[in-house]
Amino acid sequence: MDTVTDLSLREIGLAASKVLGRTVEVTHDTHIGRDLAVDSLALMNIVMELEDTFDISIPLDRLASVETTGDLSKLINDLRTKA
Repeated sequence: MDTVTDLSLREIGLAASKVLGRTVEVTHDTHIGRDLAVDSLALMNIVMELEDTFDISIPLDRLASVETTGDLSKLINDLRTKA
């Protein structure tokens, strides 16, 4: 795994911890809904945290295909390289 992915995974974990009010450990395969017990509102709050952290805008239609933190990390990295 490359450093950029590691960084965004770490930031996803930090954002999830902040929003959920508990320490969250994530790996590339962590399922956002099932493993983190994140509902749509919490996910939106996590996404807003990540948008601020990375200074990007994550389109809602792109979020529909995101199931794992690895998917979210890849989406963030794709958006960052296009920015």
